[in-house]
Amino acid sequence: MKKKILSLLLVATMAVTALAGCGNTSEPTNSSASNGGGAEPITLKWAIWDESTTQYWGDIKAAYEASHQNVKIEMVDLGSTDYMTVLATELSGTGSDFDVVTVKDVPGYATLVQKNSILPLNDYISKDGVDLSQYAGATDQVTVDGKLYELPFRNDFWVVFYNKDVFDAAGVAYPTNDMTWSQYDALARKLTNTTFGEQVYGCHYHTWRSTVQLCSVLDGKHTILDGNYDFMKSTYEMVLNQERDGVCRSYSDLKTEGLHYSAAFSAGDTAMLNMGSWFIATLISNIKSGEYDASLCGNWGIVKYPHADGVEPGSTLGTITGLAVTAASDTPDASWDFVKWVSGPEGAKVMASSGNFPAIMTAEVKNTIASMDGFPKDANSKEALNVSNLYLEVPYGKNVSEINSILDTYHGAIMSGEMSIDDGIKAINSEVGKLVK
Repeated sequence: MKKKILSLLLVATMAVTALAGCGNTSEPTNSSASNGGGAEPITLKWAIWDESTTQYWGDIKAAYEASHQNVKIEMVDLGSTDYMTVLATELSGTGSDFDVVTVKDVPGYATLVQKNSILPLNDYISKDGVDLSQYAGATDQVTVDGKLYELPFRNDFWVVFYNKDVFDAAGVAYPTNDMTWSQYDALARKLTNTTFGEQVYGCHYHTWRSTVQLCSVLDGKHTILDGNYDFMKSTYEMVLNQERDGVCRSYSDLKTEGLHYSAAFSAGDTAMLNMGSWFIATLISNIKSGEYDASLCGNWGIVKYPHADGVEPGSTLGTITGLAVTAASDTPDASWDFVKWVSGPEGAKVMASSGNFPAIMTAEVKNTIASMDGFPKDANSKEALNVSNLYLEVPYGKNVSEINSILDTYHGAIMSGEMSIDDGIKAINSEVGKLVK
């Protein structure tokens, strides 16, 4: 009888030990499999878009697999058209087997969070000591009720591109990395020439609302989710006054002609262009290929985005691309390790090697980008890569998609002259105010 009892106790003990070894996979562990050191092979299914035309997807996969030899990354291309809608549909099905998903935009992120499709990462971040300050404040703006569900691995931020030849011809000093909006306006006016046949535009605004509205949020006090948008009035006044005086092309003409910002800058008659860092790689590539005439736009540079009075230089707008662990993953620990690696210094090196801007801009990354063949050699252009505060174009909010739509609608109405600035902002306040309340 004693032998039988001992046998039963042994079996029970082994069962408990086995269960303890398995652990709760929804919580962070110190399993060697999570960092690629375990012998058990793991395949992580990763949702992406445009694999054939985006070099860094393959670069990331190859680099991670090389340093985590028991892990295989299976990329699934969902296409760029309606990517976040397709992804949300995929994850809402019971048969979803994605482990890691790429988060393309904040409205799509909000949908995944609200559907409980992705896991909060706070416990993992705390356990592994991930320093969120290296993301220049971006993660604060996508934290939901104290929980962070993604880590950014790519970050495109806004700078001012300028044509050095235009400045030289006008005998005007180049812009600096510490320029207020009033100084920027004065500089653009100095460079403007409205003589027919000799036109030079001091600056250029693409038709996106972000080129105008979001200049107003760089004071760090406002966002597009506020519900009251009186703070945008001064920016609209500056831009529409510039338009009236021929300092920039008119919004209505741009909409009618369909002129792209790249065509405006590459034509050589635009002194300054407010645009995202993604244009750097395009500019370099198209000048090299001959698509852009180097004699018109080949002598260019960048400086930091203008800032409000009293605000730290290097405060700029940005968009992030993030990675998240799905709630359906059978291997959340290994999935987290991939997310952490890609969004960390190792992944940043991989991104920078192809001329893309990672979310973490280390000194090594900045040097890699500034050393690219075709990148401007002046010190100011390299210094422009330093971001002090990153304000997301679209921070997290429950009604962010609806707010975006309202802002887009009335931006067009104000810029085309269908509504006055005051009436347009009053309408935005009314419509968004209802959502916020």
